[in-house]
Amino acid sequence: MTTTPQIIVVTDANVLINLMHVVRLDLCARLPGHEFVVPDQVREEITDANQRIALDDAVVRSVVRIEAITDLSAVTLFTELIARIDRGEAACLALAIERGWCVASDERRRFRREAEQRIGAERIIGTKDLYLLAIRAGLLSVEEADEDKAVLERHRFKMGFESFRDFVR
Repeated sequence: MTTTPQIIVVTDANVLINLMHVVRLDLCARLPGHEFVVPDQVREEITDANQRIALDDAVVRSVVRIEAITDLSAVTLFTELIARIDRGEAACLALAIERGWCVASDERRRFRREAEQRIGAERIIGTKDLYLLAIRAGLLSVEEADEDKAVLERHRFKMGFESFRDFVR
């Protein structure tokens, strides 16, 4: 008997790439009560050969699963959204809206406004939030998370705080 996750998270390319930079994509499979879904359109955005291999490997190992947008209402919504935001973001948001899922994305500006309006801020999580979930679940120490934060900053992803310790007192 398999258990159904409590929270399904449709994941944008920026969060996947951040996790790949620090070789932590496996956190998607290890976070209790979570399942991570990658839309076909997001998979297409992963064009770096090594990152594509990492994603394909994660799919084979059931770390994440690929999801196609097939139902008419989601396709219609996706078509509407790509006029405002990029294809991967639109796919994530269309699936989240139609299926009641959360979105993992670090995008700001237009995507963030659109997502907050349509699904609410409480259903949007970013790389920082995933790390906090992992720390609280005992999957990572604060020190490991801070080391990864430093690596991500070298890859030009700034989180705007000194240490994860500030959030996990």
